[in-house]
Amino acid sequence: MDASTARATGTGGAPGGPRFAVVGVPENRRVTLFAAAVRAAGLPAPRVLPWREVLDAGVWFRPGETVRIDSPGEDPAVDRRLRGVADPTRVEGTGLWYARFTGALRGIADAARASGARLLDDPAELAVLFDKRLCHRVLDEAGIAVPPSPTSGAGAAPVRGWPDVRALLGTAGLRRAFVKLAHGSSASGVLAVERAGPGRVRAATSVERGADGALFNSLRVRRYTSEREIGAIIDTLAPDGLHVERWLPKASLGGRAADLRVVVVGGRATHALVRTSRSPMTNLHLGGARGDLSAARAATAAAGVPFDAVLELAERAAGCFPGTLCVGVDLLPGTGWRRFAVGEVNAFGDLLPGLPGLPGGGAAGLDTYGAQVAAVHRDTWHDTRGPGEGSPGRGHEEHHRDATA
Repeated sequence: MDASTARATGTGGAPGGPRFAVVGVPENRRVTLFAAAVRAAGLPAPRVLPWREVLDAGVWFRPGETVRIDSPGEDPAVDRRLRGVADPTRVEGTGLWYARFTGALRGIADAARASGARLLDDPAELAVLFDKRLCHRVLDEAGIAVPPSPTSGAGAAPVRGWPDVRALLGTAGLRRAFVKLAHGSSASGVLAVERAGPGRVRAATSVERGADGALFNSLRVRRYTSEREIGAIIDTLAPDGLHVERWLPKASLGGRAADLRVVVVGGRATHALVRTSRSPMTNLHLGGARGDLSAARAATAAAGVPFDAVLELAERAAGCFPGTLCVGVDLLPGTGWRRFAVGEVNAFGDLLPGLPGLPGGGAAGLDTYGAQVAAVHRDTWHDTRGPGEGSPGRGHEEHHRDATA
């Protein structure tokens, strides 16, 4: 490997490169994959600060460290500290999780300021990203297409339970809606609800309701047709905070509903994954499958939409969070692949093992973690962009109106 190639891939291991620290779950794939990417770049292994210790005793950083804040998920002990529930499969407790998580983020921000460490994830932006209502409003105000929502923003009327949802389903454009936990992730607590005729309602969700009314996450999408059961689930979830948005009809690929997860690193779309499903939820752990990206490109081209314009939409959404190095943007292609909307922006949306970088996206030959290390190592990421500015380098401004709903 010559010197120019080493600089381009971030694997040169030049003296004085970044010294990484990671706030995460040490044994989790997210941390081990990121650590492997750091070592592959010829840099010292990152210092790992376990979430368990951060929550119990606070955190400290060494001067000049570059700090990645990673997911606190998949650690039952951490989950108990954050959500206050003993069973990690339980759905409830996300309101408490959010309060304790954002409190920990404030402590991380204080420690970084005190030490001069550099955070790759802005704690204030993470607080917005983990509140779907706030995130929706930020995107909407930036002119980015999102599903219409009556719960967008901090000033929206709260959804107190099933009677409120039922009333919303009777309003124009909301006969079919997604009801989501405001602070949920990985489709936990999500219900795709629709009116099925006069006095009838049905819902698809991964929530399993126990005999005692407790709610559990399942790996199987269930169909509920009893208003009493649907109402009971939503009434149980409502105290944690709910976000409601229009259920947009999705484009299909191979006879299955499809959407896109686009990873944006340093303002550039570096990786894209097609997800397909026979249910309203395309999450891979709920039976979704990886689709054919070349087929999705062909579908957008046939619809007259350049795929670069689709990637630009993801970059614009990521640009609303300029202090966060990497986000995963979920794009919802409308029927016929002519229009796209942003479904969600995920703070920890980069766990896509083995997914190759997009050609020309600055991460060819790198996974999502290698792309982040390379961006920091090359010092090509600067958190100076304002909300909604997006990446300045793709050059498809004229296609925004063609790719958005």
